[in-house]
Amino acid sequence: MHAARTHPPTDIAIDADAAVAFTQDLIRLRTVNATGATDVERPAADLVAALFTEFGWQHEVVEVAPGRPNVIAVIEGKGGAGPTLMFEGHTDVVTEGDPAVWSVDPYGAEIRDGKLWGRGAADMKSGVAAMIYGVRALQQAGPFPGRIVVGVLCDEEGLMLGAKAFAASPLAAEIDGVIVCEPEGYEVCTSARGGIRLRLELTGVMAHGAMPQEGKNPVVAGARIVEALGRAQTWAEVRFGAHPHAGQVTVTPTVLHGGDPDQLNVIPAHGLVGVDVRTIPGTDHAELIDRIRHEAEEAAASVGVTVALTVVDDRPAIEIAEDHPVVAGLVAAHDRVHGSPPPFGAVPGTTDGTILTRDAGLPTVVYGPGGKWIAHQKDEYVEVREIGEYTRVYAEAARHFLTQGHFPTQEVRGDDV
Repeated sequence: MHAARTHPPTDIAIDADAAVAFTQDLIRLRTVNATGATDVERPAADLVAALFTEFGWQHEVVEVAPGRPNVIAVIEGKGGAGPTLMFEGHTDVVTEGDPAVWSVDPYGAEIRDGKLWGRGAADMKSGVAAMIYGVRALQQAGPFPGRIVVGVLCDEEGLMLGAKAFAASPLAAEIDGVIVCEPEGYEVCTSARGGIRLRLELTGVMAHGAMPQEGKNPVVAGARIVEALGRAQTWAEVRFGAHPHAGQVTVTPTVLHGGDPDQLNVIPAHGLVGVDVRTIPGTDHAELIDRIRHEAEEAAASVGVTVALTVVDDRPAIEIAEDHPVVAGLVAAHDRVHGSPPPFGAVPGTTDGTILTRDAGLPTVVYGPGGKWIAHQKDEYVEVREIGEYTRVYAEAARHFLTQGHFPTQEVRGDDV
């Protein structure tokens, strides 16, 4: 028999089986975010809203675009005044691509070899289920101070309309910390890389392919711009350095287009280069965009082509202090559940948390079930045990945050742990 200790590993009872089953129910709904689509998230939003009703949670369904709702629940504590914590997740997913390359049904939600398979298993329907059942477990464990907001948002995989709408709401101004439940492989991600999407539209002079001297070729300009983007990245690596978790700035060409594929004997008048830029905390986006513009214009001008640069989207890199209360709550909860502190990391891309920080100034940290690098791939999966583990950590993190860093004192016999 071990000696008594003050703090048990955890004394909140969670329903891991229910969280796993709810994840399966969500995966079976094909909530693919596609251009021009409507009613993308509605089936999942309806399922979430029904569960909130079952739990007796006050909630509202807010349509931010036709057929595309946010579901927001507010769970009031009964233990006196305290801070407001938000858990956030999204219900849309990217396309499964060609189902023939999958070894499982992308929407079958099959459990095999200890894994739950399907599109959205990691990104991020398991996170949505775990956060909901984590809050439910805390609520059932007894009174807690403050309140919890559970935000199940739409359109994270697109323009983040759900996060933008919530950030503009009066409720957002009352939130003291946000846990974004995206898959990060047990890392507590205190930073997230920024994202800039650029269109470089090229204008040259159309001519016959047999008479290239009569034209100004945007395809050649595009090739030279791709090379120039490498120089822009090298400049950015020197200018902005490296972040301990987020790495370095990357400048990646993603689209190179020009001409009609059925007109192989024609030099086109127009072309396009698409660019995906990922930034780190401390990056001056305006300065970086100007550098890319300069490099692109110089490369295009070498063959007499002009460039018009359009910023399609601009999301900043964000960072939160490792000792912020919402981060401290996660770290303490992870340690409590797993017996050792978690590593810190960075989100490789952007999340809804980026928008919540940018538009509403909310402190956000990212931590959720699923592998960090598995999102958007075929044969997506999450380890079944992780769903229960994260459910428990979320419950403990919320309690730690809402009670200002104090777990309840409870004597527990070692053989009862």
